[in-house]
Amino acid sequence: MRWTVEDAPWWTRAVVYQIYPRSFQDSDGDGVGDLRGIISRLDHLAALGIDVVWLSPIYRSPQDDNGYDISDYQDVDPSFGTLADLDELIAALHERGMKLLMDLVVNHTSDEHPWFLESRSGPDSPKRDWYWWRPPRDGMAPGQPGAEPTNWHSFFSGSTWELDEASGEYYLHLFSRKQPDLNWENPEVRQAVYAMMRWWLDRGVDGFRMDVINLISKDTALPDGPVVAGVWGDGSPHYTDGPRVHEFLQEMHREVFAGRAAQLLTVGETPGVTLDEALKYTDPERAEVDMVFQFEHVGLDHGPGGKFDPRPLRLTDLKATFGRWQAGLAERGWNSLYWDNHDQPRVVSRFGDDGRYRRESAKALATLLHLHRGTPYVYQGEELGMTNARFTRLDQYRDIESLRHVAQARALGTATDEQLLAGLAAMSRDNARTPVQWDDSPQAGFTTGTPWLAVNPNHTEVNAVAERADPESVFHHHRRLIGLRHTDPVVALGDFTMLLPEDEQVYAFTRTLDGDALLVVVNVSGEERAVDLGDAWPTGPDGGWGDLVLGTHAGAGEPTTLRPWEARVVRRR
Repeated sequence: MRWTVEDAPWWTRAVVYQIYPRSFQDSDGDGVGDLRGIISRLDHLAALGIDVVWLSPIYRSPQDDNGYDISDYQDVDPSFGTLADLDELIAALHERGMKLLMDLVVNHTSDEHPWFLESRSGPDSPKRDWYWWRPPRDGMAPGQPGAEPTNWHSFFSGSTWELDEASGEYYLHLFSRKQPDLNWENPEVRQAVYAMMRWWLDRGVDGFRMDVINLISKDTALPDGPVVAGVWGDGSPHYTDGPRVHEFLQEMHREVFAGRAAQLLTVGETPGVTLDEALKYTDPERAEVDMVFQFEHVGLDHGPGGKFDPRPLRLTDLKATFGRWQAGLAERGWNSLYWDNHDQPRVVSRFGDDGRYRRESAKALATLLHLHRGTPYVYQGEELGMTNARFTRLDQYRDIESLRHVAQARALGTATDEQLLAGLAAMSRDNARTPVQWDDSPQAGFTTGTPWLAVNPNHTEVNAVAERADPESVFHHHRRLIGLRHTDPVVALGDFTMLLPEDEQVYAFTRTLDGDALLVVVNVSGEERAVDLGDAWPTGPDGGWGDLVLGTHAGAGEPTTLRPWEARVVRRR
């Protein structure tokens, strides 16, 4: 279906801001961000024009994976505050016209969740089938190498199976061994999850970002995967977009969202999703989720050795990926637009120039993203042009994925510490998790104590106070981009057409709606570039492209020549 200006959902005009709570603002000096800290900074988000705040997990958790291992879905972890603090945050957001999106992590729980503790109590437990328990392979003793029920490789290295010594059986964990996977085949599990979700909606939450939601359905035969790393195999074909996942999400919609979906936002994180599957997830007539996160564009710079072996981005690859998703979800479905999140390094360091052209490239990349068709997501600090941390020692890193990569590489002798440090400096998730840089004080205004993760040293130059004082800053450019989506229907709903698909320096496209047309031209390089769009967008009598709606650089410049990292949004006269 194609929406019109009159019937389009509210979230087609919205911008979402992701908060990673432990790194946003600390209110009590313990070095960990918290809910009261978030409340104290809401005026910053209001000034930016944000519509929705997505809160990474704040549930009670042992923090093995920074909160994505949940031990109680209906309580707040003491490190972040209390349920009363969360109620106050919800009210404060609603007073400012913003909505709250909670992170829903229901592919797995913590191994300290009461459900799993009961399940682990023995094979006769009434909750044994709430998780994936299996005996060793036939003829093999528990704990014997190769006795794991399948050869699947975990996202966090090693086997996806952990032996329970007491019962002699293994439980499945696609991620950390402290994150056992829930068995969605069991209807009791699904009903318990739905009841929890309704509880949060009744409390005032406005929707959910659903963590790895396309992994919840597994092939119940649990077959081996092709070997890809030593003895370990790729099990992803047997759990990615699994056999019953659409059935489960449609049931979730009926049980949880029916009758109130129009005011909510539901976003599925879907690693490995194909465009065909994304169409199923986001087709409004199927009633599953409003939009999905896909990961193709954030894998384009992964080298032969994976994410920690990065290679330079080819702009034509980015155009091919973005263009395919824009075209594929043009008539039905919807895109989520993002560069950064808690799992990705900072885009200005990754695809931009965080040195001489930090401000210009941050603004150019933001323009490129926000003018696509879809709902943009701003990750905390992105609006300030925050950069990668570039830690100089391996012991400065805290992220579980990074630390396990280092341990595995050292054990196998596949990389030197110098190579490991280079890989983490470019791609570690900790690059996105350094504290938000509010001012130029010793801990960047984040805490009065010792931060859980070191503050980026460049906070003395890159910080919110400096950004808000500079009318040409990254912050104010984001504010103008967000305002454009709110007020200009062609930005929210217009058709997308890629231009110059083979150009390795210039990213150009048009957005058109009901006779209105915008041209977006971005120089993705540190060199000046003359641009000829030919018949796709001819120049006018003055030699220019039209009326400037928004640009990254002060001053007019040459009509069809872009300065280094310059972006222009132009309306056809």
